[in-house]
Amino acid sequence: MVKVNVHMHTPYSFSAFSDVDDALDRAVAEEVKVVGINDFYTTEGYPEWADGCHKRQLYPLFGIEFISLNEEDQKAGLRVNDPANPGRTYLSGKGLSHPFRLEEPYATILSDVRDEANRQVEAMCGKLNELLRRKNCDFELDLKQITDELTKGQVRERHLAKALRISVYDACDNDETRIKELLELLFDGKTLKSSVDNHAAVENEIRGNLLKAGGAAFVPEEATAFLPMETVQKIIIAAGGIPTYPFLADDANGNYTDFENDLERVAKQLAERGFHSVEFITTRNDVRLLEKYADYLYEQGFVVTFGSEHNTPAMEPIELFTRGGAPLTERLMEINYKGACVIAAHQHLVKQGLNGYIDEDGNADRSKRHELEVLGERLIASSGSPQNI
Repeated sequence: MVKVNVHMHTPYSFSAFSDVDDALDRAVAEEVKVVGINDFYTTEGYPEWADGCHKRQLYPLFGIEFISLNEEDQKAGLRVNDPANPGRTYLSGKGLSHPFRLEEPYATILSDVRDEANRQVEAMCGKLNELLRRKNCDFELDLKQITDELTKGQVRERHLAKALRISVYDACDNDETRIKELLELLFDGKTLKSSVDNHAAVENEIRGNLLKAGGAAFVPEEATAFLPMETVQKIIIAAGGIPTYPFLADDANGNYTDFENDLERVAKQLAERGFHSVEFITTRNDVRLLEKYADYLYEQGFVVTFGSEHNTPAMEPIELFTRGGAPLTERLMEINYKGACVIAAHQHLVKQGLNGYIDEDGNADRSKRHELEVLGERLIASSGSPQNI
């Protein structure tokens, strides 16, 4: 069975990977054949992703991720796939056009929401510097330097956490005791729980204590930071892609959000909302519950894919596992591979000016899914080169 990972972030948004080559080299080492880039709000990494896959004979898939808002769900207090914020809905697009193209007004809408996200992080950086001055630290953060050295142009709060961690370690000459004391000072007396050698965990604590709600550098997001769900769907369709709903699914206690807790109902509601494709980040879920959800949704006609995300500082395998490191079952691997085949076929057809899995209005003829699975399997088997697909 071909190994597939359809959802990976790169440093073009934020990532555990040092660069695109790092991600793709790891895919080769772990024998993952089909790989999907899926950054927040940007497609800037597509050319590098395509070229890197071509050199390594990997098959590239092209995606994007948004945070949208459904006002009706928000008013109803309905938690969708963000357990802390009713109405807030993460959405992905799969199989976008490469080379990327997006007509107006959608190109400007996408640019504006990306700029708004950067402005929020800039305001957070300002508040972090205010905190550093109040605590009499002899250093500050330079947003331009952070942008130039730690990002590919898009700054996220995780970049600030990383930059602050680096600055604290430098100011303390990497002395463990001094690092803990300084972070305790910045955390207003709260002690560091993680080992100072675990950079990813320390950055997560910085983010949680200073940049999230209640933190000294927290800046609430403006309403303009969240596009309506329907607008995001239109952007994805205009960019040649397939609107995809990312399931949060079961948590460590086996609980689901309000929207997702009834499998039959959520499948029907997603179809009514114009979604014919869904995905899961497998490390979040129990293998048995994941198979239950994925198998049901596949049998209902959805395209179903899985990914690892890699949108935190922690490095995890690219080969997919479920919660606790349990491997995917054969059925899960089959469903994921077939989903990747549909996306590959969709990309191939749209590049030729034809309809793929969905038409220009976002409608899908689910009875043709098998045809696209067969076409995609042939494409993946024949070549990993985007120049030849």
